[in-house]
Amino acid sequence: MILIEKIMKEAIEKDASDIHLINGLKPILRVSRSLIEIKDCDILEESALYDIYDYIVKGNMGKNDEYTTKRRLDTSLVFENIRLRVNCSFADDVPVFTMRLIKDTLPAFETLGVPEIVRTMTRQPQGLMLVTGKTNSGKTTTLNSLIDDINQTQNKKILTLENPVEYRHKSKKSMIVQKEVGQGKDVETFIDGVKNSLREDCDILVIGEIRDKETMEAAIDMVESGHLVIGTLHTRSCAETIDRMINFYEVRDQASVKNLISTLLKLVVSQRLLKSQTTGELVLVPEVMLVDNIISACIRKEKFNVSEIEDAIQGNADKGSIGLINSLASLYVDGKLSLEQIKSQIEERNYETLNRTIVQLNLKRKR
Repeated sequence: MILIEKIMKEAIEKDASDIHLINGLKPILRVSRSLIEIKDCDILEESALYDIYDYIVKGNMGKNDEYTTKRRLDTSLVFENIRLRVNCSFADDVPVFTMRLIKDTLPAFETLGVPEIVRTMTRQPQGLMLVTGKTNSGKTTTLNSLIDDINQTQNKKILTLENPVEYRHKSKKSMIVQKEVGQGKDVETFIDGVKNSLREDCDILVIGEIRDKETMEAAIDMVESGHLVIGTLHTRSCAETIDRMINFYEVRDQASVKNLISTLLKLVVSQRLLKSQTTGELVLVPEVMLVDNIISACIRKEKFNVSEIEDAIQGNADKGSIGLINSLASLYVDGKLSLEQIKSQIEERNYETLNRTIVQLNLKRKR
């Protein structure tokens, strides 16, 4: 068996999320957040890594040119009906690979641990929704589970812009068009894709990643023209997401941008994945910000204050918002996360609020 096929087969059998191939090391799998060496494989040498590169690129000159020119390549691969998202780069001038395994079936939205309000908000005709979190926080799974839920329950045209396309959706009650972004792909850039979507009569636009001011502006134009836009950002919290959006712009433009954001943004869900010390499973920790009049007023203020937004989220539970502290306290009371784990996710100044929230939750459950 070809070496890379042997590695991928092992990864599938062990239900790994990622494969790491690095010169001088044995192949390494990430399984439930832990890094595990494939012991019955030899240490990878430069020649083996170039063989793996040839297997992935398959003589595609466009991909080869991109890799040699930009010194990196994002592509995809299919093995035994499993799709893999592949990143090729260099380390010490030798190819290095990170491969993400994408399961061919999506988990049902109900099983993810994402609050119901997030799914409910996809039924609005217009607005901006954001799914955020750092790398490996489950954003892609949440985003595609939302798409699948819309596909099964609503009669819409959904257009997605992704780099690369990970889950392949089949049109059901909705019609889905998926476009891969990148040089030589369906569309060159996210900006080009968003701008062209105005002419494609879609109801819902999904942007795989909002990376810069230009893409943000195009997304805002799309929302203003009467569409629902769902996108992702690499931020750790709802408040940080707003801060990032504002700071895409020059200071002189930020007042008008704040007004736009406060009007067009409908919901932000920020998520983290933690490995439970009690069950060993990955646990989703969601923070949800439903943009109501209070949040809007905080966004529009001349001096944006992250702590003020966090306090507003924490105090708006009756309207659908869910604060990070509330999520952590609930998961602790449910026995899914340890006290040490949940305290590691917040600043020390919030420990008292966390303890008080835990006590309140325990009292409620005893009634």
